[in-house]
Amino acid sequence: MKTLLATASLLLGAAPAHAQTALPSPLAPPAPIAAANGQASTQASPVASAAAEAAPTQGYVLGAGDTIEISVLGTDTFNVRTQVQQDGTIALPLIDTVTAAGKTAQQLRNEIAGKLRSGGYFARPAVNLTVTSPVSRTATILGQVRTPGVVILDRPYRLSEVVARVGGLKDQAIDAITLTHRDGSSQKVSLRQIATSGPEADPVLVDGDKVFVAPPETFYIYGQVNAPGAYPIVEGMTVRMALARGGGLTALGSQNKVKLIRNDRELKVRLSEPLLAGDVIDVGERFF
Repeated sequence: MKTLLATASLLLGAAPAHAQTALPSPLAPPAPIAAANGQASTQASPVASAAAEAAPTQGYVLGAGDTIEISVLGTDTFNVRTQVQQDGTIALPLIDTVTAAGKTAQQLRNEIAGKLRSGGYFARPAVNLTVTSPVSRTATILGQVRTPGVVILDRPYRLSEVVARVGGLKDQAIDAITLTHRDGSSQKVSLRQIATSGPEADPVLVDGDKVFVAPPETFYIYGQVNAPGAYPIVEGMTVRMALARGGGLTALGSQNKVKLIRNDRELKVRLSEPLLAGDVIDVGERFF
């Protein structure tokens, strides 16, 4: 007899509080799922919310303009599609207004489940929350990339992932990306270093970040070379390499007549001299 009473009590516990005499829907969640939701809701706190905001790798943080869908499994009485308002709140049935901005989807889900339970609407609500249109958190990427523009951070993205999303770098881009944060601080990041190092070299972007990929630094070469003009400086480039990039010497050109103009000063340099941005190379004629 005690076993039958305990079983009946468990079945009625999954139904809404205002309909305790009705049998639960066949879609009611099993006890382990409901218990897991209930345990998580008791752990939510302002300190946890602040930690999630400071650590973007823990999940997408909701903000004004995001659209979310919220439902309670096993019932049709709580099924909502709503948008986070400019004041950061959402309006829900039964529990009225809830602050959503600044919380992860998991934190908000656990809070809603706790309010439904503490208000007596559901004994063990299994809340499902989906961010259907994340628009509040963005990063801007500009410069020498294939498709510059605004990237929606619908999840935590590392810098290399965002560069890949916009098509990668243009052929003439320099491997020195400037990442500027909302507070004005900035850092230089190298994709080559990211590719050869651990995740600590690949920063996670947060809302408001700006990424700028600069055009390459250039040098100029003219005189007795086959292809005079302006060319990008690659890492470790020397005067000798610059002569080759300029198509090599003409029949009249002489390696002994190579001059380097740097900061408006004419220098006599060795072919192993490293190039700097703005250097001008002048190749003179040989004597016969």
